[in-house]
Amino acid sequence: MNAAKPTASLFQRPAWVALFAFTAAFAWGWAYPLIKLGFAEFGIGRDMTGSKMLFAGIRFCLSGLIILTIARLTGRSFSLKEDGRKSVVGSCLFLLLFALLNTTLHYAAFYIGLSYSLGSRASILNSLSVFALVLLACAFYKSDKLIFRKVLGCVTGFLGIMALNLGGEESGAFTLMGDGLIIANALCGAFAGLMTRGVNKRVDVFVGTGYSLSVGGALLVIPGLMMGGTLHNVTPWGIVILALLIGISTIGFTLYNKLLTCNPMGKVAIWNSLIPVVGAVTSCMCLGETFYSKYALAAVLAATGIYIINKGKK
Repeated sequence: MNAAKPTASLFQRPAWVALFAFTAAFAWGWAYPLIKLGFAEFGIGRDMTGSKMLFAGIRFCLSGLIILTIARLTGRSFSLKEDGRKSVVGSCLFLLLFALLNTTLHYAAFYIGLSYSLGSRASILNSLSVFALVLLACAFYKSDKLIFRKVLGCVTGFLGIMALNLGGEESGAFTLMGDGLIIANALCGAFAGLMTRGVNKRVDVFVGTGYSLSVGGALLVIPGLMMGGTLHNVTPWGIVILALLIGISTIGFTLYNKLLTCNPMGKVAIWNSLIPVVGAVTSCMCLGETFYSKYALAAVLAATGIYIINKGKK
């Protein structure tokens, strides 16, 4: 008798991969206007770095605790896997580094950078993480080969990012505190995505995601408080905004990290091309920002680069 073929995981079936990746990207796109609305509602000004870190830390720490609670209630193992037990100290340091890149450094740069940049502009600029992860995966994983199609796609995508600097100053020019930190945030996200498979080798990825967000969030709260950070104006609407951001983190990271562990990274990361489109449109809708023509050009170039990278994939 022929052995039955193993059933593919729900997270490996093409239709579900598309649905889950779309859900994560769409949710993350909404974070741009919500963060800016949260700053305004809680009375967090541009130069209030401690308050920004506190706001971000509360969001991610609570999100991580929710994920860990769900993991406990659903009976997931919190123990290190066999590969992780080979070097307990090394595994703990790896998970700590993941928390720093995936949450602490990632979102410290994001929250500070976003307050110095238009939400629509930042969302497109952040698509750098998509192309960075594609190239990093080629460098670190033998299964991801660097071929001409990927190079052409990345070059096209980078042209989209460069297109943001076209036009007059009224539509935004490059700034270190704004665009510079958004780029740093994108690179942190790309490196964290690269580490996700390593996390899955050491611990259940659902639990690892919870650790990353809760520990990384706490490492934002502590310095935020030490810098005098506070949420000056707590209102019901502000709490709703914070709750929505917590939900975005919980759903987005859980789905995205799980998909990265059991699918080709490019196949999953490429869906993040939706983030700049959703982020730009929702920022203009919710914040009253002007949608400049160069945003459309940048989004088209980024989407074209993503199509080129995925063209011919089976």
